[in-house]
Amino acid sequence: MTTIDEIRDNFELLDEWDDRYRYVIELGRTLEPMPEAEHSAENKVQGCVSQVWLQKTVDRINGEPVLKYRGDSDAHIVRGLVAIVLALYSGRPPREILDTDAIAVFNEFGFRDHLTPQRSNGLRSMVERIKTDAREALAEAT
Repeated sequence: MTTIDEIRDNFELLDEWDDRYRYVIELGRTLEPMPEAEHSAENKVQGCVSQVWLQKTVDRINGEPVLKYRGDSDAHIVRGLVAIVLALYSGRPPREILDTDAIAVFNEFGFRDHLTPQRSNGLRSMVERIKTDAREALAEAT
């Protein structure tokens, strides 16, 4: 999986938004395939215009929960946004997830001015779903 720092570096190299969109689509192609059985109502993210699924597993490292995700979408650009969200959050402990402001990162990349309001709302829905998972994992750990 591509790291958020690699994504940030690549975005800095791309001046044109057409190139950035192509890069986001390419990121979506790098996602681990999600089995059809995981395209379930339980994994579906509500609030997205496109269909988006996030499948969560919780591992423990030194007793601390770590949330890992697989994601998918039926739209190429959204699949790329899922890849960026997973680069930010997957494989991280709940506290780190709650302390990471994905919207600030997406604004840094310039998405505020280049995503439709519907895509922005879907992005917020993905982030909120992951943050809810992190809050639940913390509650279960205590």
